[in-house]
Amino acid sequence: MNLTPPLVAMAILYREGKFLMQLRDDVPGILYPGHWGLFGGHLEGDETPEAGLVREVQEEINYLVSQPQKFRCYADSRAVRYIFHVPLTVEIQALEQMEGWDLDLLPSQAIMSGVYYSDKAQEERPLGDIHQRILLDFMASGLVGIEPF
Repeated sequence: MNLTPPLVAMAILYREGKFLMQLRDDVPGILYPGHWGLFGGHLEGDETPEAGLVREVQEEINYLVSQPQKFRCYADSRAVRYIFHVPLTVEIQALEQMEGWDLDLLPSQAIMSGVYYSDKAQEERPLGDIHQRILLDFMASGLVGIEPF
């Protein structure tokens, strides 16, 4: 039995002061079902976090991540999460969502409140708690000049 938490790479994708997030599928058996979350996923084999990030984002929204910048690592009993930040250089309409239920650019106010309205779900849905924490930490870091308030 393997008790080591899985290794995960996740992307903070930002554009015009907002953060691209996906509304995760609302199905049992996945982490944060029906919650807004960051893009990314499990590393495969000996894959580096950078390579895993590029692969996962390409698989999820058909976006080629270029020059991901390391932010932080968040480890708990569920996962070791390698977090990178990358500007989103295309309009959201140019993305091809291949995983998840919805996607949108969330303003900092939604990150702070922990909920955001989904047009597809036709209701407000919560942010995954670790995803919210990561974005609040990122906004507080001042790395890209996104104001937390």
